[in-house]
Amino acid sequence: MGMAVRRAQPWLDGLDASRAEGTSLVMQEMRQLPLPFQHGSDFAASNFHEAASNTDAVAWLSRTARWPNLRLALWGPAGCGKTHLLHIWAQRYGAVLWQGAALSGLPDLPASGGIALDDADGAPDETALFHLLNAAFEARLPILLASRLPLALWAVRLPDLASRVRAINAVEIGPPDDALLRVLLARLLAERQLRLPEAVHTWLLRRLPRTQPDLAATVARLDDISIRLGRGITVPLARDVLEGVVRLGADEISGTNPSPSREDPPLL
Repeated sequence: MGMAVRRAQPWLDGLDASRAEGTSLVMQEMRQLPLPFQHGSDFAASNFHEAASNTDAVAWLSRTARWPNLRLALWGPAGCGKTHLLHIWAQRYGAVLWQGAALSGLPDLPASGGIALDDADGAPDETALFHLLNAAFEARLPILLASRLPLALWAVRLPDLASRVRAINAVEIGPPDDALLRVLLARLLAERQLRLPEAVHTWLLRRLPRTQPDLAATVARLDDISIRLGRGITVPLARDVLEGVVRLGADEISGTNPSPSREDPPLL
């Protein structure tokens, strides 16, 4: 990933004495900046961090040959790492990676490897998904699905597809825990060559949204606004920026299958 080249500037201890004026400038700059920020994605295995929220998924991906009917589904909120794991699994097994929204008809199956289908719950062609599941099974190709919703909540109208979906082994990936959040924040800051005072770092960790897209958007806004205003990132500045980025997420729905043994060689 590219790194933003930052000009040298002194770190300030806080906003200037005119708090109201400083806030006004910050909010004015924030209104001028579009969302969402895109700073690139790197799905290399070395950039994936195993944590309590994803350890079950990592374990199941290491047991591909033992998936029931050679099918597995990962589900969880946006930014929890589903797509990253799909890329890692596809690279390891030589699988193709498709998008659910683009699924139509019956695409040509790969001769080997497997199929990773991202945003599977967003596939508009239910007949195509039904035939894909059947064809992959007949060809003995493993298929890995990813979705935001647990499979029981997919809005499936085709009865035959509904029965297939309900039979797929599903594993939840939760939002980042505190340890993973600290790692993700450190990586995002390093990508932008940002160095925060410890007080700001601690403040952010206690209040940051727990999804990778919102986390990345927050860091991007902090970076861009600090450059525009020509000042360091302080707690007051972080507070103003965070208020413009945080989005309340839906309640998490729990309930996953137990993890297989970790005796097998790790995926990552």
